[in-house]
Amino acid sequence: MSPPDDRARQRIQSIEIDEQSLAAVSRDQEQERQVAIFDLLDGNYFEPAEAHGGPYDVKLSLIENRLAFDIAGPDYARRHLLSLSPFRGVIKDYFLICDSYYAAIRNSTPQQIEALDMGRRGLHNEGSNLLRERLEGKVKTDLDTARRLFTLICALHWRG
Repeated sequence: MSPPDDRARQRIQSIEIDEQSLAAVSRDQEQERQVAIFDLLDGNYFEPAEAHGGPYDVKLSLIENRLAFDIAGPDYARRHLLSLSPFRGVIKDYFLICDSYYAAIRNSTPQQIEALDMGRRGLHNEGSNLLRERLEGKVKTDLDTARRLFTLICALHWRG
C-alpha cells in the first residue's frame, strides 16, 4: 500500500461562514457564494504552515473589523487574523463591477457583458493574489482556492 498523496491531504474538507457576519444578499450574490463553496470543496489546495497534513475544517468570520480564519485539522488548530484594510479598495471595485455585470446580463449586448465579465475576473484575480500574499507564511493555497476564498471573503464584506 502506498502512502497517501500529501497534496490530497492538504485540503479544506469543510467551510463555514459565520452567520452573524453575513447579511441578506441578492439572489446573484447568494448563487455566487454557493458555487464558490461547492467548487472549493470539490477541489482545493490548502496547507497551513507548521501543520503535518489535513484535511482541514475552516470557519471564516469578521472579528473587530478583521478577517478570521479558524483552521482545524488532525494536528492543527489555529486562528489567523488578517486586516481587511488592504482588501477594501479591490472589494469595493469588485462590488461595483459585479453590480454592473448583473444589470448588464438582463439588458446589455453580449459584447458589453463580456467586457464587464473580463473586468470582474481581473479584479477577482487581483483580490485572490492579494489574499495569497496576506496569507504568506501562514497558509499556502493555489490560485483557484484563493479565488474561491476571495468570493467568500466578499460575502462577509457585503455586511462589513
